[in-house]
Amino acid sequence: KDVARKFIAGRFQDRIGLVVFSGEAYSRSPLTSDYDLLGEYIDGISFDLIEKGGTAIGSSLAVATNRMRESDSKSKVMILLSDGDNTAGNIDPITAAELASAYDIKIYTIAIGKEGKVPFGKDFFGRTRYVENTLDETTLRKIAEIGHGEFYRVSDNKALESVFKLIDKYEKAEIKENRFRDTTDFYPIYLKWAIVFFLLWMMLKSTFVSNVLQD
Repeated sequence: KDVARKFIAGRFQDRIGLVVFSGEAYSRSPLTSDYDLLGEYIDGISFDLIEKGGTAIGSSLAVATNRMRESDSKSKVMILLSDGDNTAGNIDPITAAELASAYDIKIYTIAIGKEGKVPFGKDFFGRTRYVENTLDETTLRKIAEIGHGEFYRVSDNKALESVFKLIDKYEKAEIKENRFRDTTDFYPIYLKWAIVFFLLWMMLKSTFVSNVLQD
């Protein structure tokens, strides 16, 4: 959560959405540039947020794609954090990745976790609960390949933060800034004085010519 918040804080005017998934997937936040609101949504993520257990990777990709498919942004990026072991949902991850690619969405996959027992919330007595975990790098690599992105393997927060910084560097979008120079037009002043001098010259010329003719 901390790493995700830091990544979001480092963006500028990018619209970011959030999809959470377990046995099911749903959009936690639509695309928004309200980073404070995103931070609150991230804080609210817990193991009890989705009752159905499992890992519905394909469904999560489909939900994220549905959120971004109508976006007219030139750069559409999806970052998938998972152990890669798809055990739930009714959409195959590879099919979902191909669907995202069809909408020009680039996919970065981050394999997070490890083989064996991993902590998974707390039990009734507040003790850490452990469950068996399987890491499937092959699926995550394939998803990244289809999505024309990159695959990363991380083992701790520091490594994850480094990956986010690297993605942030890759995906910096060009921001065109219109600059205006505050200028003042002085031609009315010059024109006014030009007319005055021209009329004065005409008067003097007429007077001079008249005097010559009289002489």
